[in-house]
Amino acid sequence: MKPVRPLAAALDAAARRAVVLDGGLSNQLEAQGCDLSDALWSARLLADGPQQIAAAHTAYVRAGAQVLITAGYQATFEGFARRGIGPAGAAELLARSVGLARAAGESADREIWVAASVGPYGAMLADGSEYRGRYGLSVRELERFHRPRVEALVAAAPDALALETVPDADEAEALLRAVEGSGTPVWLSYSIAGGRTRAGQPLDAAFALAAGNDQVIAVGVNCCEPRDADAAVELAASVTGKPVVVYPNSGEQWDARGRRWRGGGTYDPARVREWRAAGARLVGGCCRVGPAEIAELAGVAGAGGPGGPDA
Repeated sequence: MKPVRPLAAALDAAARRAVVLDGGLSNQLEAQGCDLSDALWSARLLADGPQQIAAAHTAYVRAGAQVLITAGYQATFEGFARRGIGPAGAAELLARSVGLARAAGESADREIWVAASVGPYGAMLADGSEYRGRYGLSVRELERFHRPRVEALVAAAPDALALETVPDADEAEALLRAVEGSGTPVWLSYSIAGGRTRAGQPLDAAFALAAGNDQVIAVGVNCCEPRDADAAVELAASVTGKPVVVYPNSGEQWDARGRRWRGGGTYDPARVREWRAAGARLVGGCCRVGPAEIAELAGVAGAGGPGGPDA
């Protein structure tokens, strides 16, 4: 196994050369011919097609990604239980999500970090509420929901936990409580609309939850329009003083009724120059951003493209 610096140390050294995340896992799986119409979405393949997840991770490694985000976004004990998978089996699948990414990273000739995805409560409901927040649950109830999954993922020894696509500051507070004391670094990434969380809270107040928390190594946004990410990067840096993580969608619009994407993409890898100048140290893409865009982003970010760092 190649020696790997802690991800936090890499971010400290990333002022000139950003660390590159992967792109959307779901769109790459669909490009490989996978059916993701199940309520478990990509998490179903942890049980039914782990080789497909491994292939998707490998595609991003070849594109130049330095951080692989696992297939854990929609993987929960409750979701697996609805498929007849008990707690022990669910814990095994959560660990598998980390193992698959780790194995894919071993094929690279450079440092690869694995971030275990911890998606929002609404992702488990599979009803679109992860883009609304305000579930009607208290912070304590949300913490109780997230803690078992966090513990299972931490046991699999990822390099970081990606608390991602968080729509609601209350859920962010719950997640930060759930990871406290785990010993695993985390990044906190909100899904936003304009200058607010999806739940409508001011973004500066939402970012402030991470200020002063040493376990949080980066804070920022994902699963949003690229134009919304621009202002959010500068705000996250100024509010928290931490490295910023940013990985927006392609800019296309999801048609929930027609269950398809509409419009043209606005994701431009050249944006990374402005993001980096504003404080971004982890940069990548989310839904509909694939290996081709990540390869271009890696070149712009100074990560050296598919061949690895150029230094």
